[in-house]
Amino acid sequence: MAILSCKNLTLGYENTVLVRDLSFDVKRGEYLCIVGENGAGKSTLMKTILKLRAPMSGSVIYEDGLDSTGIGYLPQQTVVQKDFPASVYEVVLSGCQSRLGKRFFYNKEDKELALSNMRRLGIEELSGRCYRELSGGQQQRVLLARALCATETMILLDEPVSGLDPKVTLEMYELIAKLNHEGITVIMISHDIVSAVRYASHILHLGSGFFYGTTEDYLKSDEGKIYMPGGDEK
Repeated sequence: MAILSCKNLTLGYENTVLVRDLSFDVKRGEYLCIVGENGAGKSTLMKTILKLRAPMSGSVIYEDGLDSTGIGYLPQQTVVQKDFPASVYEVVLSGCQSRLGKRFFYNKEDKELALSNMRRLGIEELSGRCYRELSGGQQQRVLLARALCATETMILLDEPVSGLDPKVTLEMYELIAKLNHEGITVIMISHDIVSAVRYASHILHLGSGFFYGTTEDYLKSDEGKIYMPGGDEK
């Protein structure tokens, strides 16, 4: 059963259409990678899934108990965010905000969850460090732990390995795959089609048209043949 359905979405801004009549479903436990050319609407689609912006037409439907507060989100970092003067523990704990409801303060369960996710991602020893003093890879682990505090169901990641060196990039991909194997549904934007094919169960390719299907089917598609090494065009 799908936990997220996008039906007949048209996305864009003002009079510019980026994506037209897009429909796809995401089932629990799947790993969907969104790829495609720059300006094809990938980030716009992710913001629409999160209901941070409205589509020009069509709908995003949460099903099977999912709602927008139960989705963890790791956006692309800005320069200002990278220089955020808070401790690692404070950044991770802030991921529990959606759990507060009418409470004004984090409770014992929130704090235990933050510590648990820090252990899960191997950053517990960084707890008291200032976030802005960390390496890029460490910062991304902190933000991923923060996203996990919001959900055990689905995480949305917008270019999570951008700017990381090859070794740290591989470690991040392996970590995301591990979370997916533990049952978390993953939707990730990536410019790295080769790694997308290696890790994802499904591919959504946005461009002049679009492809949605399993990774296996993507490799057989016109888009896959063009953009994968060994295809008709490199």
